Amino acid sequence: MKKLLEGIGFLLLVQGAAGLVHEFTGWLRGWGVIQHLGFADGYELYLSIALVVLAVALFAAAESTEKAR
Repeated sequence: MKKLLEGIGFLLLVQGAAGLVHEFTGWLRGWGVIQHLGFADGYELYLSIALVVLAVALFAAAESTEKAR
């Protein structure tokens, strides 16, 4: 379970970071999933921040499952 949470967290962290880099610099066009979502127009920055926060939460949950055993 820990590996699954860490894997999903890593993917979310990469997508969130790519979205933030794209929003602030214009680089990495096409790397992030958020840029391809039609309903996210105008909210890309907020969704990228939310992905990074969710990734950190998943990493914390993965660590807590390790300590629970």
